[in-house]
Amino acid sequence: MSGSRAAAEKAGSRQRLQVKVRNGLSLSVVLLPQSSWGICRAQTKEDRKTWHPVNEYKENQNVAYASLRPVQTFLGKTAQVYLVPFSLSNYKPDQLKCPESLLDKNSNNEVACKKCKKAEVKETCRGILTPKMEATSSKAESTLQKSSSDVHTESNKRQYKSTSDTVILSADTESSQDGDSDEDTTSGLDDFSGLSPYERKRLKNISENANFFASLHLSESAARLREIVKKRQPTESKRKKPKKKENETGCRRSMRLLKVDPSGVPLPAAPSQPIVVADESQPLLPPGPLEMTPENQDDNSEPFKGFLQTWAELSKTSSKNRGKELSSIKSYKANLNGMFISEDTVCKVTRGSIFSVALHPSEVRTLVAAGAKSGQVGLWDLTHQPKEDGIYIFQPHSQPVSCLYFSPANPAHILSLSYDGTVRCGDFSRAVFEEVYRNEESSLSSFDFLAEDASTLIVGHWDGSMSLVDRRTTGTSYEKLINSSLSKIRTVHVHPVHRQYFITAGLRDVHIYDARCLNPSRSQPLISLTEHTKSLASAYFSPLTGNRLVTTCADCKLRIFDSSCISSQFPLLTTIRHNTITGRWLTRFQAVWDPKQEDCFIVGSMAYPRRVEIFHETGKQVHSFLGECLASVCSINAMHPTRYILAGGNSSGRMHVFMN
Repeated sequence: MSGSRAAAEKAGSRQRLQVKVRNGLSLSVVLLPQSSWGICRAQTKEDRKTWHPVNEYKENQNVAYASLRPVQTFLGKTAQVYLVPFSLSNYKPDQLKCPESLLDKNSNNEVACKKCKKAEVKETCRGILTPKMEATSSKAESTLQKSSSDVHTESNKRQYKSTSDTVILSADTESSQDGDSDEDTTSGLDDFSGLSPYERKRLKNISENANFFASLHLSESAARLREIVKKRQPTESKRKKPKKKENETGCRRSMRLLKVDPSGVPLPAAPSQPIVVADESQPLLPPGPLEMTPENQDDNSEPFKGFLQTWAELSKTSSKNRGKELSSIKSYKANLNGMFISEDTVCKVTRGSIFSVALHPSEVRTLVAAGAKSGQVGLWDLTHQPKEDGIYIFQPHSQPVSCLYFSPANPAHILSLSYDGTVRCGDFSRAVFEEVYRNEESSLSSFDFLAEDASTLIVGHWDGSMSLVDRRTTGTSYEKLINSSLSKIRTVHVHPVHRQYFITAGLRDVHIYDARCLNPSRSQPLISLTEHTKSLASAYFSPLTGNRLVTTCADCKLRIFDSSCISSQFPLLTTIRHNTITGRWLTRFQAVWDPKQEDCFIVGSMAYPRRVEIFHETGKQVHSFLGECLASVCSINAMHPTRYILAGGNSSGRMHVFMN
């Protein structure tokens, strides 16, 4: 047998022959005595357990049987060998036929193995590409034919060598009785007769599909497309960076910024223009008194002279109502319901946001003052018609006017405090703004009158310090500078009855001080209120007795404290939820008491429609001022000390007045 190797070994009366054929096909052959029949086939482990020779092993102990070691298969094809020992002298034609019982047993084993072989064949052929299928099938046919022919050749050689025994090798094929019709439909696949009809039909379909795709010449078309794509792709070449010339400009620049004309000649220097500085950084106005000159009207006009004369002739009107009994809430609500707003009571008074509002205590005329962010102070006489002729705008400061009061001793005087570090008093009888206090080192935030005659002031600074100012002394400096325990002071307010006590609102704490015990180095407060969780905007005593304290905080809460006993802590009485988030462009809300009503205070609102609200100290809402003419947020509000007049200023310099 060419290209194969054979080995024989003896064991008693039996003789074993192992044949290894090309392409992994292995045959194991056992020569049996003449009186026995035997079968040798390549089987799986399951077949090895159940297979036995035809003759009973117990009866014939000397009969040799085939070694059942597993062998490799090719495309599900297993070669089976039938060994028949016979003698030529005793030869009979029927002796070469295999017993039917042996064939039936063999066929049963084949059926059991076909199910396993089908799964292997499907898994093997599933991933094979169509161009390779045709070559694989043809190769398998040639391999099996060659291996079969080699086996027959080897068996023929053994027939000539042995005169007593002859080995006949044949390939075990499927019985022709399995299906004659399938053999007609699977022409060309005769060498795969060991497969089932379904598998032979499947291989035929695979072969036909492979032939169809091969006729399309897809591989040739793909090769042509790849060549076309390669031709279109430009050759890769590294881009060489151009060398910079020594005198070449790196980038193109604007000739205007270079200050040269198109020809390259430098342009002459432009004349210097006045620099416009923001309100907060404008230089201080010159020290000393300033003339009361209106910016919107002629100072020599007859209306302005009449305006000054009207202010000078105003009788002294005390803003204190301690002798007057407190009105009931019912009558107070009735009076508030009679207050309305109209187009005649809405007018633009200043340029920019309004930071402070004050109402003159006159019982005859309605005079409103407003301090603006631009440093202006606007005065509006509502009894004058048309309303634009009753507005006079002055510029006593260069930065925002955060505090504005009419003098309790002389109503013809109006005092204003500004961030620019100055406090001025507008004297309408002399038409001049006198300088009361000046501090160029620190910015001022708020002030109040320590004495009833308005002779002494307590001034708060943004850096947390405080100044005592006496208007009776010459000069514009302070009498005492006190360093408080606060890092910043927003508002200062004096107790209306015990005027030696005053309250300061810091960043988050409220401190109560005694003016008699102030230490210039560092003064400690008598009482500290630490209930606030965010930045404070204001803190004010109630106007008549000072027994209540209202604070406005950025945590959207209005708090009312009991300040009747200053020697002990102030207990918290009421907390009111109120939206105090005004944003960047609106002035912060400040809740202030109504001078006529001890237990009610006024505050702006962010609610729609726009309104100004009045609350009771118990937290109940007393009244809301609404109207078609009120279309903006009035952050700063003030009530007339004796009349039912409310003035509110918004962040565009417009005043809204409610009156009955």
